[in-house]
Amino acid sequence: MPIEDPDGLRRILGYDRIAVVGASTSYEKAAHIVPAYLQRHGYTLRPVNPAAETVFGEPAADSLADVAETVDIVEIFRPSEEVPEIVTQALARDDVQAIWTQPGIRHEEATRHSREYATRRPPETRKPLVSMSSRLAV
Repeated sequence: MPIEDPDGLRRILGYDRIAVVGASTSYEKAAHIVPAYLQRHGYTLRPVNPAAETVFGEPAADSLADVAETVDIVEIFRPSEEVPEIVTQALARDDVQAIWTQPGIRHEEATRHSREYATRRPPETRKPLVSMSSRLAV
């Protein structure tokens, strides 16, 4: 189910370890501005960017699967066509509690995949998948 109510969003924002897939070293891009804001407000970031050694002062991983640290939220700043692989990697992890896509990111296959995932799991073990625009959530 989409997380759209304020209490649900507060619960998601209560997690503090975020993998930022597509984290940017360009200060003017949303993929840098948004996560940098979160970092300034106490969130621990795990940047994912195969073209960078460090982002936000943290070592960058080549892919979400390469992030060894615990991740609560996967925040996606990649083109829509890359979302299915990122969602697959996120759902394969035991630690991810939420997936958050940015406005304008849409991918029907990823939405179907996440919904199929949800129907195979008991409600108490489902991961809330959050989307600002595409309603990727289940």
